[in-house]
Amino acid sequence: MSGGAPIDPAKLAAARAAVALVEDGMVLGLGTGSTVEPFLQELAARRLDVSGIPTSVQTKRRCDELGITTLEPSQVDVLDLVIDGADELTRDLTLTKGGGRALLREKVVASMARRFVVIATTGKLVERLADTFPLPIEVVPFAVAPVRRLLEDDGFTVTVRLEADGSEARTDNGNAILDARLDGGLQDPATTDVWVTMMPGVVCSGLFVDLAEQAILGREDGSVEVLGLPG
Repeated sequence: MSGGAPIDPAKLAAARAAVALVEDGMVLGLGTGSTVEPFLQELAARRLDVSGIPTSVQTKRRCDELGITTLEPSQVDVLDLVIDGADELTRDLTLTKGGGRALLREKVVASMARRFVVIATTGKLVERLADTFPLPIEVVPFAVAPVRRLLEDDGFTVTVRLEADGSEARTDNGNAILDARLDGGLQDPATTDVWVTMMPGVVCSGLFVDLAEQAILGREDGSVEVLGLPG
């Protein structure tokens, strides 16, 4: 995330609507990604007395730059509000996350929330997950090959995520990421999440089921569409 790059108006619209949900004294969950960047900027500009748990080293660094107080999960029992992005989502608020390789920490933080609100653009809304955008899966390096085989046996097209230099990408936790795409998408994301997570060697699936209660989707004209429970 960078504070100097121009901000997409749709992302900015979603970010501003989410910042309006933040109240003085809240303890927040702070997500990772390009839609979270304008949220952090807008949050810092309000100068509220808030603190938050960042979901990645990247977000922690950005919070430090902006003067937002950060905490560790061990310091907090419950988060008042978690704001995070999504790589894809459906209208029932099932999400795919992990494009920014922070899926495990994002899921831990989301599980601590009294309220989890997703911010994204309307282009992230799809009929089925894992078709156009692959499902990220965090895997311990030792288990990459067997987990990949199991996924491929079930019809997924699987790639190991790589860095620009061709080396295997690693999460902040030191794990590998498999990106699994399924022609036609997932018919039952909840079942897939359980099945994938139970594979030996899998740390976390990028499916977020029954965690988000609301999504704020920004449009290019600066308006937003809100899915889920009202404000």
